[in-house]
Amino acid sequence: MQYRHLYYFLRIVEAGSFSQAARTIHVAQPALSQQIAELEASLGVPLLQRSARGVKPTAAGEKLYEEASSILRKYENLPGLVRSSAGDVEGRVSLGMPASLSTTLVGPFIETCRAAHPKVTLKFIDGDSEFLREEVEKSRLDMALAYEDEFFPVVLRQPLFRQNHYLISSKRSARVAATISLKEVAKIPLVLPGRLNARREVIDRTFAESGLSVNLAAEAVTVSSELSAVSSGAGSTILNLGDMSGFSLDDFAEPVLIEPTFYLTCCLIWSNEFPLTLAAEGVKKQLIDFLKDHIQRSNRPGALWLD
Repeated sequence: MQYRHLYYFLRIVEAGSFSQAARTIHVAQPALSQQIAELEASLGVPLLQRSARGVKPTAAGEKLYEEASSILRKYENLPGLVRSSAGDVEGRVSLGMPASLSTTLVGPFIETCRAAHPKVTLKFIDGDSEFLREEVEKSRLDMALAYEDEFFPVVLRQPLFRQNHYLISSKRSARVAATISLKEVAKIPLVLPGRLNARREVIDRTFAESGLSVNLAAEAVTVSSELSAVSSGAGSTILNLGDMSGFSLDDFAEPVLIEPTFYLTCCLIWSNEFPLTLAAEGVKKQLIDFLKDHIQRSNRPGALWLD
């Protein structure tokens, strides 16, 4: 087994097909097939299930993918790790952010980080908090920002800020006071994320603890589709004001704080199995300082920094 075997295998799994992987990494498809055949022969097990719709890993392939992702990331970090020990911090750092944060924070943070660590290259991945936590657990991300409602011992974390939630409605909705009771919200049709989403779980639990039920109009996979439905008048939603994902508050009625208030905690998480590189440690400190300054300077509604 050689480096190229693992590298090609990872790219094929991520692409979902040999042809797409071949186009992405500029290697002929027959050559990729030969490399995977050699890898499967050396391990003595099939690693990919092939079908007309593409490929997906077998159980053994999933295990190899998890381990190989960690191995190759460490391998790629070695040059920066060695050079950092002799001078400026250097290397690649992969950072995950919920889409609700990445749409407004990635650009400014890149500028801030480059000023402090010009030899560090950032790689950003966005997604929901559950996906990002899994990527950190599997060592495919150095660290990530994630909204959490419960403690997960499989990662290390630093809680950064708490974020209250608001009722967001279309401009056509009747005006209400600056706050609204949970009992009143229970009467309003809501467009919410699907179950297993951290925000949906805290909403469902908060309603249940008050003896109320959610008036569910629809479920949405992404925040953008959720807000699009709300903007059209299909229902209202419950989210924090930083979670607008490309929309402006001007597109909606005045947000209304729900009382009693409930929140999610935004945490910075990283692996509890593998220490961060010097480059990742530098980015971690820079990110915490950057977020604290951003929240305090922007007076982000409903956000409370946790010292």
